[in-house]
Amino acid sequence: MLNKVVIFGVGLIGGSFARSLKKAGAVGSVVGMGRSAASLKRAQELGIIDVIGSDMGEALDGADLVLLAAPVAQTEAILAAIAPHLQPGTVVTDAGSTKSDVVASARRALGGKIAQFVPGHPIAGRETNGPEAAIDDLYVGKKVVLTALDENAEADVERVAAAWRACDAIIHRLTPQEHDKVFAAVSHLPHLLAYALVDDIANKPHADLLFQYAASGFRDFTRIAGSSPEMWRDISLANQSALLTELDSYLAQLTGLRARLAAGDGAGLESVYNNAQRARHQWITAIEAAEAPPSQDKAD
Repeated sequence: MLNKVVIFGVGLIGGSFARSLKKAGAVGSVVGMGRSAASLKRAQELGIIDVIGSDMGEALDGADLVLLAAPVAQTEAILAAIAPHLQPGTVVTDAGSTKSDVVASARRALGGKIAQFVPGHPIAGRETNGPEAAIDDLYVGKKVVLTALDENAEADVERVAAAWRACDAIIHRLTPQEHDKVFAAVSHLPHLLAYALVDDIANKPHADLLFQYAASGFRDFTRIAGSSPEMWRDISLANQSALLTELDSYLAQLTGLRARLAAGDGAGLESVYNNAQRARHQWITAIEAAEAPPSQDKAD
């Protein structure tokens, strides 16, 4: 049971965390902090938070856990503001989609209090934003990656893990460097591609005609382009090196596909398509197997 949780950013991620903890009966009081007074007021009206924090010292006093659910570019400034008021019993975590830059920011901002910061990343989201988007089951069955630091006490890591488990999330652990390489490939690059495709279509002189005939395939492929541009700008720049590596690899793949297409190489195209189909099928099968409830032997 967490007596007091402070959340910076009360939109989809932070708001859903609060809703999930409340649904589980795992928190006494939730204090909301953020840049937008309107969003904080709305979050309070919706019952996401109990108190709107105005004074940093008062907000952090007696807090068991602090979650940073703001865009990653704001991490250092928020942590610097927290640092003078951070009490020994408080653990701070984040929900940022990049980790190496967040850890570097935390070391600069927190200094000798770095042991109280346990970096994290919930692998969940929707293409909607703001307090109205927050739901109490966003994290059910979803992975949360913790990239614990050498300085972290295991009890503090467990406090963060237990909070996410109260949201019915599944805990995984990676190093910050492993995390950023993995998510550059399977999350950050797909977002970049979705934004690029929609932007390309929108800038064509006959965009209205193209969108008129865009159907479910286009909608599915580009769904994530409805996400927060500010957030994904920050993520792209924060994970610049790993994302450039993945983008270069993808460009090489496109160059190869273009060569096959230009040469009329149907067998070559089909080979790529077959490999992709097979890999995706194996991935989906593995996901479904992991999510399936355990089988129970029938009674005699």
